[in-house]
Amino acid sequence: MSARERRYRYVGPAELKTAVRPGSGGCRISSAAEFGGWIAGRSAAELAEPFTFVVNTDGVLRLAPRRSEHVACAGGGVVLSAGEIGFVREADVWAVSEVSNQSTGYCPDVTSWSAVARALDRIGLGRPSGFTHEVVFRRCPDCQERNIVREGDFVCVFCGSDLPEKWNVDSPA
Repeated sequence: MSARERRYRYVGPAELKTAVRPGSGGCRISSAAEFGGWIAGRSAAELAEPFTFVVNTDGVLRLAPRRSEHVACAGGGVVLSAGEIGFVREADVWAVSEVSNQSTGYCPDVTSWSAVARALDRIGLGRPSGFTHEVVFRRCPDCQERNIVREGDFVCVFCGSDLPEKWNVDSPA
């Protein structure tokens, strides 16, 4: 992790974070062996859709079923990235088939890809060169609502105000 790497606090509904219990975080995957054991336990139905992931501040990937909340996967903690990830087995080797920063609870910037890439490289998984689906999050400076910017239109869907070009979802700690 670089000293300048952004850390993301949970910014979603408070009741979801309150529901997180100690030890309820996603499965910690810090090696190829851990990934192999985890993926072996997945059903064909589970593998047909992406999983929830976070990269904790220690740079380690955590995985959970798709419909899991990112804040639960992270055990309520701060993350370096969050989103959804899918895997495919090619020539007897597992690789990442799709990966996004789609997490409305953490709203990570697209620049969080570097943390994801390092975590996947540590495990030895083949991966794309970036998010296969990038989500651009911004907070409206006027109404304070979180927005997903679509097609480069930096306008708040709630109040019509202009959204900033730079990531601003979380206030400085």
